[in-house]
Amino acid sequence: MPFIDTKTNVTITKEKEKELKERLGKAISIIPGKSESWLMLAIEGDIPMYFKGDDSKPTAFIEVKIFGDASRDIYSQMTKELTTIYGDILGVSPDRMYIRYFGSEDWGWNGSNF
Repeated sequence: MPFIDTKTNVTITKEKEKELKERLGKAISIIPGKSESWLMLAIEGDIPMYFKGDDSKPTAFIEVKIFGDASRDIYSQMTKELTTIYGDILGVSPDRMYIRYFGSEDWGWNGSNF
């Protein structure tokens, strides 16, 4: 039950959206037990975003939410991969993005909880 939520001030074309979907689908497997088959994505572009009072450069905020939890080492590996993906596709430099991780045992799906 991973969910990756992307907010950025960059315009996201259908081509960029598709590339994000494909690369995030592969990247989620860095977290043990997670795969694209359960991955949900939300991708929002053209959002007014300021970082350090500046809105002139590509900026992104990414949240990764999972059922269960993962180690700091796994999250560090994921951060490295996400930084590469968002840099390659959207031109966001590592110092212009935040990535936040949430783990929880309380997830509902299909009318009940896991």
